This record gives sequence, C-alpha cells and structure tokens, in this order.
Amino acid sequence: MRIKGSTVVITGASSGVGRAAAVRYAKSGANLVLAARDAEALEDAAETCREQGVIVLTVPTDVTDARAVDQLAKEAVREFAGIDVWINNASVSLFASIADAPLEDFRRVLDVNIMGYVHGARAALRYMRPQGQGVLINVSSVVGHVPQPYTAAYSISKAGVNALSVSLRSELALDKFKDIHVVTVLPPTIDTPFFDQVANATGRKVLAMPPVHSPEEVAEVLLKAARKPRHDMPVGSAAKQMIRQHRVSPASVESLMAQQVDKKHLSSTQPAAATHGNLFQPSPSERHELHGGWDGRRRQAGRRLLATGALVAAAAGGLAVLGRQQDRPRRRH
Repeated sequence: MRIKGSTVVITGASSGVGRAAAVRYAKSGANLVLAARDAEALEDAAETCREQGVIVLTVPTDVTDARAVDQLAKEAVREFAGIDVWINNASVSLFASIADAPLEDFRRVLDVNIMGYVHGARAALRYMRPQGQGVLINVSSVVGHVPQPYTAAYSISKAGVNALSVSLRSELALDKFKDIHVVTVLPPTIDTPFFDQVANATGRKVLAMPPVHSPEEVAEVLLKAARKPRHDMPVGSAAKQMIRQHRVSPASVESLMAQQVDKKHLSSTQPAAATHGNLFQPSPSERHELHGGWDGRRRQAGRRLLATGALVAAAAGGLAVLGRQQDRPRRRH
C-alpha cells in the first residue's frame, strides 16, 4: 500500500507505541486520525506529527464505548473520505496472581484489550468493505503465544486478539475481499511508560523485563504491516524465536518465561502499593511520553541472552523427550 496521502487511524496514540507509530506514519506522509482518552496528551502527540506537514485529526475516545469508536470512524471518513489503515493499539494491563486479582480490574483489561479491538475492527471494516481495500492492524504481544504468570488478564486478552485476527481474515476470505488485510503485530517488552501505568496487586514494583525494544522499532513494523501486509509480524528476533520454540517445546519455554517474570519483571527489592493504574482513568498527561526510561535502544545484550536462553531451554526439553523415547523399551510383536 502507498502510505503517502493515505488515511491512518491509531488508537492509544497519546504515548508509547501508538505515539511512535503516529510519528512514523507522519514522516511517511500519511494523514492521521489519533485517538486516546486524554485530549491534552493526544493534542500534544498531534502537534509533533503536524511538524511533518500532514493533516492530523484528534478524537478523544474510550475504546470500550462502541458508539464512541463508531464516531471515531465517522470523523475519519468525514475528514478524509475513507480509512486506509486502522491500528488497534490501545491496551492496559494488570499485574496480580489470579487468586488476588480484583475482578473489576480483570474484567476491565479484557474489556479494553479485547472488546476495544472488536469495536475498532467493526468500525474500520464498515468502511473498508465498501472501499474493497484497507489494512486492519491489531497490536498483540508475544505473551499472546507464551502467556506469563501474574498477567493472566493481559495474556488472555492478547491470545484473544490473535484469534480475532484469524477469524476476521477467514471471514474476509470467504467474502472474496482479497485487498482487505488483517495483520497481527507481536511485540515483546517495549520501552514505554506502560509499566509505570499498569494496575498492580502483587506488592512488587513492575519492571520492564528484558529484552526491551524501542517503540520506534515497533513503529517500523507497523509501517511495514501496511506497506507489505503479512498475517503475523513479530518484532525482533527474540520474539520470533520465543514463538517458534514454544511450538516445539512449550514446557521448556513456559518455564523460562515464568522464571524471567519472577526475576526480571517484578522487583525483588522494591515494594509497590496496590493500584488500579490507568484502567479506569487516563494517566496524568506528563506521563504520556514516547519512552519509559527503560533504555530500549541499548539493551541488545539482554535480547540476545533471552533469545539464547529460549533456544537452550527448548533444545534441552526436546533432547529430554528424545532421550525418553530412546530409553523406552521396544515392543515385540
């Protein structure tokens, strides 16, 4: 797809990945419709994009409100006469054991991360189908394939996003819409303010678990997803390897993931008070930044270490299975 002059709608555009994607698309000449709950932070992101000489419309939107998302799509079409790319990106998270997770918080994560994407998909496709073309991009996560402990709600929601994409592709294929694409982008940990804004009932401070990637890296994949759509697009080699090895040796990779979360995602020395984070109210505008201060540009060594660890763990699991098979006595007929 040609990006220059296209119309791109991005939810969760006030900070982090959504903001990085907005800037990247603006640099490529796309006109933008940016959505998030905080109008002030959204306008700040828009001003940065307008510096590239493109038209930017801001529409404050809570994606859990289906009517508000429909209105977002209507505003985009009223301003630009169509929608070429829609990026479902707005997400929230909760860190808690399943036993201790406040149920209202758990439900809110599912409502934002699953129903918000359903609302976005329905709104976007309502205009893409008559056009006969378009790209719907769902920002999922590696944890949709390799779930984590203490983030069950988030992991469930991202697995649901993966399933949503497959179902949408199947329906579009059956209806012969070969030029409407549905892409799932699968990032690992990203250096954004996300981890300072999550709901938390663990009693431990949430950290960005390595490997940490920059939001600009995800934005590049989101741009590529529109230019050359593919079904699933992991971000970075570690993400690709984790997903691939989980298919081969799920027990080993899940064990590695659990250990990493306990050691690297939750602090063993820094306590944290219980908080609902940004589940029900947007974070303060000063926290709507592009980066989160987790050094996403520099932690290449951590990426290689985790990727290697995943491969070693998976290989060890595979060898153990093979050894058990070889040690098993053969049946005599």
